[in-house]
Amino acid sequence: MDLSRKSDEEILSVANPIMDNLMDASTAIDYERHIRDFTDRLKGVLSKERFEWICRDYQSTKGFFAKREFVAVFRRTESVAVVWKQSFTRLPGDFVAEMVLVQQDGKYLVDHVMVF
Repeated sequence: MDLSRKSDEEILSVANPIMDNLMDASTAIDYERHIRDFTDRLKGVLSKERFEWICRDYQSTKGFFAKREFVAVFRRTESVAVVWKQSFTRLPGDFVAEMVLVQQDGKYLVDHVMVF
């Protein structure tokens, strides 16, 4: 079934484990594990050096990822965007975690992801 036709719960059953891995891998600064569910397009955008710099930067200023709370799923023709409210261990306040998932060759892949 097309991802955009699934319920929020079905989408989250795919999205949450992928986002958990992305956050765990960035905490460990493990590039290969971090990009394992990326589309080829996204792999081409994020170099290992840039990834390592981003991880060191957010860890030194914000700390590590803490509580994540689901906000919404936005359905598109070819993808879904999932948005969470995200917190960090060092810096107070609410941040946004977002991920765009696409389906390619029967697999769900990340085509965009950001925490801001």
